[in-house]
Amino acid sequence: VQLVESGGGSVQSGESLTLSCAFSEYIYGHSERDPCVGWFRQAPGKQREGVATIDSNGSPSYADSVKGRFTISQDNARNTLYLTMNGLKPEDTAMYYCAAAYRGHYCRLRRANNFPYWGQGTQVTVSS
Repeated sequence: VQLVESGGGSVQSGESLTLSCAFSEYIYGHSERDPCVGWFRQAPGKQREGVATIDSNGSPSYADSVKGRFTISQDNARNTLYLTMNGLKPEDTAMYYCAAAYRGHYCRLRRANNFPYWGQGTQVTVSS
């Protein structure tokens, strides 16, 4: 599966952005797969961190740093993944990636090395 992100940009602190990630194929509906999809981010000099994930039942999982500000969602066809980011802060500045895995329990762990499929990333810059 190929993933393509869009929607990044430069905003002021407190503003909002919505990121999108388009999947090249439908990843649900296979009995041997339990997809987990999500958003990760990586700031310069830092490790890639899991921001938000959503499992095949639609249950989201968020990093503490974004709870209450970010919302992960999918379109009805589950071909596009979104990340709505409200109340952006300068510390949210990073390259944002969408990712997919075929193990549902990876959603709760949000560890980047568990996800084999990645998009190319989209930059989010928040200025104070």
